[in-house]
Parts: sequence; C-alpha cells; structure tokens
Amino acid sequence: VPVVMTIALITAIVWLISGAEFEFALSCAISVLVISCPCALGLATPVAIMVGTGKGAENGILIKSAEALETLHLIKTVVMDKTGTITEGKPVVTDIFAVDGDENALLKLAAAVEKPSEHPLASAILDEAAKRNISFNDIENFTAVSGRGIVADINSEKVFAGNRYLMTENGIDTKVFEKKEQEFSNAGKTVLYFAEKDKPLGIIAVQDVPKKTSRSAVKCFKDLGIDVVMLTGDNKRTAEAVARSLGITNVVSEVMPQDKESVVREIQQKGGKTAMIGDGINDSPALSAADVGIAISEGAQIAREIADVTIGADNLQEVATLKELSNALMARIHKNYRMIVGINTGLIVLGVAGIIPPTTSALLHNTSTLWISTKSMKNLLDREEA
Repeated sequence: VPVVMTIALITAIVWLISGAEFEFALSCAISVLVISCPCALGLATPVAIMVGTGKGAENGILIKSAEALETLHLIKTVVMDKTGTITEGKPVVTDIFAVDGDENALLKLAAAVEKPSEHPLASAILDEAAKRNISFNDIENFTAVSGRGIVADINSEKVFAGNRYLMTENGIDTKVFEKKEQEFSNAGKTVLYFAEKDKPLGIIAVQDVPKKTSRSAVKCFKDLGIDVVMLTGDNKRTAEAVARSLGITNVVSEVMPQDKESVVREIQQKGGKTAMIGDGINDSPALSAADVGIAISEGAQIAREIADVTIGADNLQEVATLKELSNALMARIHKNYRMIVGINTGLIVLGVAGIIPPTTSALLHNTSTLWISTKSMKNLLDREEA
C-alpha cells in the first residue's frame, strides 16, 4: 500500500512537471490507486478457504480452523493413537490363562473388578462373562490407577487388575505368566494381569482389531511423504505386532496417558509440523499440542471440542484427503497472489501512462477481482471432484 501510494503521488507530480493540467495529473494518480486497490488480495485467501472447508464438509470432514487447513500442507509427521483410532475400539477376549486352571473363576473375579471401569478392555471382559453366563458380586473401594489398572476389595481381600507395571509396583511376581504373556503379545494382543493380595491369579488376553482402512491410510500417508507414528500404552511386543500388520515402522509404546503431550512435542522438535489423530479424553492434551489436532467423530466430546478437524470414525484416509485438499488450497492461494501482482502491475503501468481513466480503472479492477475469485472456486472444486 505505501509503495502504490508513493507511485500515485509521483505520477501526479511528474505529469504536473511535464506541463499536464492538474485535473489530468490527478486523474492518473486516482487511476493508479483504483487499479491497485487490494480487494482481490483480500479475497485470494478467504475465498479459497471457504471452498476448501465447504468441500471438506460435503465429504464428512468438519474443519473448524482455517489455520489448520492451511497448516496441513506442511505436515511432516502424523501421530496416531492406537485404541479407537487405528483399531475398532471394540476389543474382545481371545485367551484366558488361570494359574489354577479354572478360567471361569478368573473371569468371574475379572468381571467383578472391571464392572465400574469405563475402559474399552473392561467392556470386553464383561461381554465375555455375559457369553459364559457368569454372575459376579459387587466390589468395594474401587480405585482406578492411571496408566496402570485397577485396585479394589473383594470379600475384604485386595485385588489387582491391570498391566505388568501395576503388579511390579505392588510386589507381585509375574514370572509364572512370562511365557504365555510373550506368546499373546507377539500375536498383537493386550495382556491384563490379575492378582489377589500378593498372589498371581492369571492373565486375560484381549485383542482390538485394526480398522479396515487403517493399513490403506498408512500407505496413503507414506505416498504423500508423511512419517507415521503409532502411540500406545500397550507393551512393546504387542505394539510392534500391531504396527507390523499395518506397515508402521515408528512405534512409541508403554506411554502413560499424561505423557502423550510431551511425546507429540518431542516429535515436533525433531520432525517439524505434526498432526495428532485421537479419540479419547486422554488424547486431548496431545491434540491441543499438535500443529493440527484431528479427532474421531465417535470419540470423546472433549477431544472433538479441542481438535481443529473432526473426521469419520471408519476412514483414516480422510486425513490423506485433507492433506491433498490443503496442498490444492495453498497452491491456489499462491497462484492468486501471483495473478494479482501481475495484473495490478500491468494496470498500474497503464494508469501511470494516463492511458486509462479512473472509471475504466474501476471496471478493470472489479473484473479482475471477480475473475480471480471465480477461478479460486472453480479450481478447487475441479481438484476435489477429480
């Protein structure tokens, strides 16, 4: 703006010095100002973003932040939570190993302990107990230990249910489970330990099947040059087994819920712009920390509120579509800028030379602005349809 105003002032002065009438000199200066008025510049970005967010909505992608849509073309890494994001989030019990050989007795205790829990793994155990028509009593003093499991009282006896860390921290020897635990973990199953006081009772293996689109989504990300990282609280063997089945090479396992945010920030420092995809309450800090937070539509409400984008639960490939849409958006915006600068520069020369009057300048200015806006919409629509 200062440059154009300076050019207009110089135009008027030069014409006056050259002997032109004041009215003509002023007319040339006004032509320069009218032609170069940055209306098209102001439309170059918002028109493209409007079309981009609209096309996203038509495809079931809710884009709440225009900044996020612009940032997506710079994304170098996608971090994905495992349970409920990569997998269906509907785990089922696959194996039960009881120390005393009584699977139903172990399942009865497990169902009683897990009943008050809201974790998906608890639902799997309760579903299995229902299939076997196993009834169980209520528990007392239920305590959920974040990232570890559950501690409760059954018949005045302390019962522990959770991962290996919960057992170790409470002095419970898990060597009796070592061989079975390794077998289940290598198959990509999550292992839950159960103990009463300091006595190990058994383990239950639960498996959460990957979504049908997860593997193809990972391939799409790699084809776009994006690194994929799987984030999970599962043990290393289980996490790596699931990752291998999907073609994911970067895995961060055994992550406590409160540590997900720091993991995302660390990846940002090493790998540049990062997107986080999650669905749970525990994913919310990480979604907020990421350059672009992407929530699953069927996930926790707080995750959807915090995230910049919400996608359908069954199709992670929508994130790849978002990346392509963002690439098209930024290409269109940059092209708009080049067109505006080119057209205005040419018209300014005509205005300085006194070839076109202010009325014609206004007509040319409005025509070019309308043309650029129309091109923005048509270009993005054509790309999306293709």
